[in-house]
Amino acid sequence: MQNKETLNNLAQEIWKSAESLRGKFKAYDYQNIVLPMITIRRIECVLETWRNQERANIEQKFPNETPEQITERLKKKEKSFRFWNSSDWTLKSLSNEDSQLLETNFREYLKAFSPNIESIIGHFNFRETLGKLRKSGRLPNIVEQYANQDLSLTRLSNLEMGYVYEELLRCFSEQSGEEAGEHFTPREVIRLMVELLDIQFGRDLESLAIYDPACGTGGMLSVAKTQLLDQIKDPKKRLAAEKLITLYGQELQPHNYAICKAEMLLKEDQSFIHLGNSLIPYDESREDKGDQLNKPEDSFDYMLSNPPFGVTWSDYKDQAEKFDKEKGRYKDGMPRSNDGALLFLQTMLAKMKPVDQGGSKIAIVFNGSPLSNGDCGSGESEIRRSIIENDWLDTIVMLPDQLFYNTGIFTYIWLLSNNKPDSHKNKVKIIDARDQYEKEPKSFGNKRNRMTESHRHWVKDAYQKHWQTVDNVKIKLFMPSDFAYHKVSVVFWQTDEHEQPAFIREPYDKPLTPANIKKEQTFYASELVFYVTVSDGQQQKLLELTLQAEDVFDTVYRKAIKILFKTELTQALTGIDKKDQAAAEKTFINGLKLSAVEYCYRHYVQDNEYIPHGENIQAFLEREIAKPIIRWDDSAPLGYEILPNKYFYHYQAPKPTAELLQGFWALEQEAVSMLKSLED
Repeated sequence: MQNKETLNNLAQEIWKSAESLRGKFKAYDYQNIVLPMITIRRIECVLETWRNQERANIEQKFPNETPEQITERLKKKEKSFRFWNSSDWTLKSLSNEDSQLLETNFREYLKAFSPNIESIIGHFNFRETLGKLRKSGRLPNIVEQYANQDLSLTRLSNLEMGYVYEELLRCFSEQSGEEAGEHFTPREVIRLMVELLDIQFGRDLESLAIYDPACGTGGMLSVAKTQLLDQIKDPKKRLAAEKLITLYGQELQPHNYAICKAEMLLKEDQSFIHLGNSLIPYDESREDKGDQLNKPEDSFDYMLSNPPFGVTWSDYKDQAEKFDKEKGRYKDGMPRSNDGALLFLQTMLAKMKPVDQGGSKIAIVFNGSPLSNGDCGSGESEIRRSIIENDWLDTIVMLPDQLFYNTGIFTYIWLLSNNKPDSHKNKVKIIDARDQYEKEPKSFGNKRNRMTESHRHWVKDAYQKHWQTVDNVKIKLFMPSDFAYHKVSVVFWQTDEHEQPAFIREPYDKPLTPANIKKEQTFYASELVFYVTVSDGQQQKLLELTLQAEDVFDTVYRKAIKILFKTELTQALTGIDKKDQAAAEKTFINGLKLSAVEYCYRHYVQDNEYIPHGENIQAFLEREIAKPIIRWDDSAPLGYEILPNKYFYHYQAPKPTAELLQGFWALEQEAVSMLKSLED
């Protein structure tokens, strides 16, 4: 394995060829030229190695044949190889031809590839790019630059070539101003994930399926297979195991898909890689066919992924929602449309093998959002609730920051299984590995830290041990119920600075009707005072109306009006027959005009309290609020959230004021001395 700096230098050397396109192409077009060119050259290098070996075999077998006859036999033999090119062209011979014929000859060269290679090149949309290169006058230079580049398997393994591809992808993303780094994951993180999954065969070698729903350039799948095979020391068993491992993946971006397909083909991996969105139902009639590993038998032993962080999925929300809401993939809920990370996890969970077939293990990298985003009853909380209550969540590993190429944020590895060992059942382990790193000798984008083998060993040891008792402050064990909480809507009385009942007087904007007043009485359950300006058309009077919770508004209101307008009401009833006086009184009261309504009520606070599951809610509210409680209501479903930073928080007392002041004074003195030295 070449060191990272050497591989980075190679990537930068290739990147310089992209910079030669400046002025003729936009930055976002560079990858449409460079990525297919290095892929074609790598395919060509593998073919050249095979041809040289096979030619030597044919010459040894047929020593009396002419070079032309040997070449003819080689061409026939090549058709039985896993890919071929039936033309006599190579990038080297193309670069030596007349530049006026270069585009035509290059197209003949591409057309002569076997169908599987043609399909890969087609996903780069490279034939259209060829025309642009010719018009720009850059085609001869580009072909010449790559014709002599040694990208053979003997010089660069698939793992090393993966580094080169991904460093180039990072450069392209940065130059074009796109969100960089959703394509790739640091290899040490992938190795850690594989080590934590503990991927291995049983004593009798069995078939093994590994899946990634967002496989990018195939890095996770390749490293998983390589690391698994490295554990097998017996060459015969290793060869047998290699034939029994099958890699499955799906990728949305055509460029990444093409690179992944090419690399899988070059190293002869038994693989099924598909282009399309793995989060939506399969539909043959659409251009994006959706999840192409959607059959009941499409279940996998091990799954691992690093889905994009914080990427919106609103563009395909309607399609995703077509999964059966009662029994389908997203039956437990769906996250908010601006972050689809949990959809990838749900996709993986839907593809777990039944427990009676051995079950499945999952490792997935998230940022902090899936841990706690979403309130009680939200899609995110319901997804977490399903995972935790089903006892699928096994462990969460808190990784160091500045570990990824595209972001400096803290990230987390989630480990899940539907077939936990007995020692893990009804437990969740959280490992704080944030200090398990060393500085990179040289930064790669935002990647300034790295996890060495010793750091990964510490994490693996922390995971495999400490399931009964924990004596390490960096490791904590939880019961599934520890992550549950009640969301309680509570209303309580507020007090003033003297702890006396506080009151508020403010305008009452609703119509003063019995129905509205009844709602207020029910809500406040205490004395209410209404201040109303009442007019009979001749004069205005202020009505002060006091209502208790049990009072009937209409009764109290009419009684108060009779007292306030006693004289006016007596005059209005004068001369009216006694049997008609009740109707006349009602007409008088109903004819009054009400305005400038205010009301005074005891000040209350309406709030939501988040209470750990298992706590006595009433006791919690009385202890934490310490105010008279009017009422509280517990939400129907339990909420679930995981708060690793809270679990590992250690309070550090601030420095004493005198010490801080002394430090400030020392800094001031230092600044004064520096200024004096400048004057001198």
